[in-house]
Amino acid sequence: MIDIRETILAQYANSPALTGILERFNAAVDPQRSIETFLHDVWNPATAKGWGLDVWGRIVGVGRVLRIDTTGYWGFAQGYPTSRTFGEGIWYSGRGATANYRLTDENYRQLILAKAAANISAGSIADINRILMILFGNRGNCYLADTSDHTMMLVFSFRPTAIDVSIIASGVLPRPSGVQYRYTFIPPAKNDFGNDIL
Repeated sequence: MIDIRETILAQYANSPALTGILERFNAAVDPQRSIETFLHDVWNPATAKGWGLDVWGRIVGVGRVLRIDTTGYWGFAQGYPTSRTFGEGIWYSGRGATANYRLTDENYRQLILAKAAANISAGSIADINRILMILFGNRGNCYLADTSDHTMMLVFSFRPTAIDVSIIASGVLPRPSGVQYRYTFIPPAKNDFGNDIL
């Protein structure tokens, strides 16, 4: 503390034993550094790390460990981004081999911020698109399209990984009642030199 006298009630301020104990404790322990560390590593979600992010995850209701489908099933990439083609995948039997994946601090921070935004959003397409920008804004275009058949299409202009699909399946996006999410991958157009057209 900077001035310990300001924290002592007037009725105890004249007690030499009590003020002596507090002054010696104040000299031995300076809480200012601990408070700054707490504010940086736990309180502020933009700078929190490790255990601090785990606390924020419990507050907003999202876990750090995600279940990821590790088996590539036969299908088409438009239906499910991690689908395999002929000779590469297996038929889906209703049960999949899954693995637990622990998100890094940066990925988990994005997931926490997206879930926090989802907790206070109205569930509109504009809100969901903002959340998608929080999650995938640095990877490419990703947006939500209303298909008018009780489904909403998540359109990716980049190849989403199994982790990306698991993040979306974790419930981070608000979903209106009776509406199901579908995924599609639209590869970016190429110019004559083979480069992506923005």
